[in-house]
Amino acid sequence: MKGFFQLISSVEFIELFERFHPLNTETIPLADCASRILAEDVTAPEQLPPFSRSTMDGFAVRARDTFGCSESEPALLNIVGEIAMGTSGRDIALRPGQTSRIWTGGELAAKSDAVVMVEYSHLLDEHTVEIFRPVAPGENVIRAGEDTEQGQMVLARGRRLRPQDVGVLAGLGITSVTVYRRPLVAILSTGDELVSPDQQPGPGQIRDINSTTLAALVEESGGIANRIGIINDDFDTMFTACRDALSKADMVLLSGGSSVGQRDFTLQVLEHLQNSEVLAHGVAIRPGKPTILARTGNKALFGLPGHVASAMVVYYLFVLPLLHRFGGMTADQGLLPIPAITGEQIPSAIGREEYVRVELVRPADGSPPVALPIYGRSGLLTPLVKADGLLVIDRDSEGLDKGAAAKVLLFPSLS
Repeated sequence: MKGFFQLISSVEFIELFERFHPLNTETIPLADCASRILAEDVTAPEQLPPFSRSTMDGFAVRARDTFGCSESEPALLNIVGEIAMGTSGRDIALRPGQTSRIWTGGELAAKSDAVVMVEYSHLLDEHTVEIFRPVAPGENVIRAGEDTEQGQMVLARGRRLRPQDVGVLAGLGITSVTVYRRPLVAILSTGDELVSPDQQPGPGQIRDINSTTLAALVEESGGIANRIGIINDDFDTMFTACRDALSKADMVLLSGGSSVGQRDFTLQVLEHLQNSEVLAHGVAIRPGKPTILARTGNKALFGLPGHVASAMVVYYLFVLPLLHRFGGMTADQGLLPIPAITGEQIPSAIGREEYVRVELVRPADGSPPVALPIYGRSGLLTPLVKADGLLVIDRDSEGLDKGAAAKVLLFPSLS
């Protein structure tokens, strides 16, 4: 067990996630699988598209029959049929000098290998057409299997399904997929000074911001948030609430009470839960130093800082990667890093990795964005609202000069 504030690095903290494994899987209808994480590789049961099809309205031709044609010397072709939408083009087999009308999406006639756009044709009569422009084999055509060949791996395990992924599955006739179960995350806020957002705070009281913010983050990450509510700074109350939450949830986020203080019971509670193991208490980052991680079996418990800005930073750096691991993804898939240039000098203290809230200004010439720090104490909300991401300063650095190359972790809404 890591003792109180025996600081470990962020890398060492992430390495602790190797002690957790992905959640169970479930098979769900295709209509419900958007944003879910695949638990198995998906291979194509058939080719897509299933037949060669036209991408234009025009005439299906043998490309060789149009070779050398022009407006002054058009190719004359005999029209032997029309391929209506939803009918088979294989019933029409073109011979040299023959063509067939075709519409966008129609199946190519047998022996045809290209389509002449209607703009480059002129009907002499209902049986004869002039072609003014040559086409190459495959022009204006999507061939059978060009999108996906039968047996090809289409989507890999661990992929979060996007709308276009769902579309591919539908095109292949796949109506259900096996995904990892969504993690259920219980969220508790501690503090005698807290009241719910719908209440008017009394003297010395403030509304609970953390529960709402963390629940939104969990839902954004693909988890299921269960807001337990506010619990008092009392060991027995906290212990009972955590024990009950843990019996149903895969992860518990306990906000507040992880720092040094006479009534900060989080560490004691986590130590006394049945079969619990405190993996870390203290990480060399700023903000977020007093973060706690414990586990019981494959369930995780986080003690997060009480200030919402600090809690959000810890969520993005550590909670989100562990949720990804629960979902079968790699644990380092957190916020998207992008290169940036500092717009002013940003000081820092050696010994802790620092995450500075920044606003990004994107130059018109396409060069890396300029990162401008948004200063404010970790209990303030406006800097979070204005920030586009977190600029990373190494723990061995005294800060960054103006114009220095930097890495910014984009918040999801911008990534």
